Amino acid sequence: MKPSASSPPGDERAAVTRFAPSPTGELHLGNARTALFNLLLARHGGGRFILRIEDTDSERSREAHTAALMADLHWLGIGWDAGPDHEDERGPYRQSQRGALYAHYFEALERAGQVYPCFCTALELELSRRTQLAAGRPPRYAGTCRGLTEAERQERRAQGLAATLRFRVPRAQVVTFTDFVHGPQSFPTDDIGDFVVRRADGSAAFFFSNAIDDAAMGVTCALRGEDHLTNTPRQLLILAALGLPAPAYGHVALIVGIDGAPLSKRHGAVSVREYRERGYLPLALLNHLFRLGHSSPEHGLLSLAQMARAFDAGHLGRSPARFDEQQLNVWQKDAVHQLGSEAARSWLSAVLPPELAPHAATAFVEALLPNLVLPEDARAWVEIVFGAPPPLEPAAEALVRSAGPGYFAAAAAAAARDATDLKGIAGAVRAATGRKGADLYMPLRMALTGRSHGPELAPLLRAMPADKARERLARFA
Repeated sequence: MKPSASSPPGDERAAVTRFAPSPTGELHLGNARTALFNLLLARHGGGRFILRIEDTDSERSREAHTAALMADLHWLGIGWDAGPDHEDERGPYRQSQRGALYAHYFEALERAGQVYPCFCTALELELSRRTQLAAGRPPRYAGTCRGLTEAERQERRAQGLAATLRFRVPRAQVVTFTDFVHGPQSFPTDDIGDFVVRRADGSAAFFFSNAIDDAAMGVTCALRGEDHLTNTPRQLLILAALGLPAPAYGHVALIVGIDGAPLSKRHGAVSVREYRERGYLPLALLNHLFRLGHSSPEHGLLSLAQMARAFDAGHLGRSPARFDEQQLNVWQKDAVHQLGSEAARSWLSAVLPPELAPHAATAFVEALLPNLVLPEDARAWVEIVFGAPPPLEPAAEALVRSAGPGYFAAAAAAAARDATDLKGIAGAVRAATGRKGADLYMPLRMALTGRSHGPELAPLLRAMPADKARERLARFA
């Protein structure tokens, strides 16, 4: 048995893809990568990308999660052609508003005898599962309610038992399809078991609503995490029973930590919000995600448009992708270096002194930017540049004192003329002492910043208030 499916990526048609999250929590890195890959798959061939909110689980779905999820996607730069805030004729794009469509297809399945009510309780199902596991069999629905007569069903309803609706999986067949990441797949129907398509509260289950909406919304490529791979045969069975077109399915390998274990809090931040709040730039995160489970000959920092041109579904890997924050920091540094002055000031706004004049803020940011990865890295330098004279470690104190009063008398006199001119200050010291190289510049750096390394001294001096520079040099004269 091979239900019909759309052609995989690489054919002549532009792909229609979707990102279909459930609003039950924060947008984590795995889902963000899924959204990115679907966007790139669509944009690569000039197709469409849609956002669908799968909120049929009323107990766990929250509007606040939906709003946060959409905000995170916007922050990343992942936009959609249609979605909850951009409706079109194929919407609405919230599953909670699509109940009438689901009811129509439930009725169609009931008329065709493809579904039946199941009155089994959660306890009965759990006992059945344990019995099968104890017998060494894979757990699946035992078919307890499959053969009930209408009279037996009415008797159970009269007892007040709530019923789910189960899909009647055909026996002794095989569902086959070609996954455009993992290749040919086959699933014996006897290993699947009859599954729930409508919950006891009347809401559509994931298997059903996800498949119906893909067909109704014209989705041609459903790219998702490989944890959904075993869901695919169930969804193909539903679509085949209703005569609806199926998308091409692709299941990308999951993201794991650097130790190979599933990505979790013990590896650090796992949500997009956490990385945003730490000061990571969206372009850095996108570039790292682009290369997690997707190989590309492009090695530099790419824009979204460049990623779309370079994206190739044939380069999606089957092995777990390891998330390495150190590699993310490499992309972050590249992205920081591309910031313009205004964008850099905005990025550092949380650590800049609030009273700092715009020109002074610009000078400070331009001095520090080549040395920064995250905004927090600038916090210590705010105090060094704008605060009290920095204390010196004993070795630094000895180095500064060894330069002698004449060294700093010349430096202070030059700074009194122009405290922002490192070339002029160094020239005056060279003329007075004959020093050059590190012997010339290191005592200046230590006296001005208290650090033996850091941002280049010339731009840092231009950012430092003139009176502070003069004070720090004069105190050793």
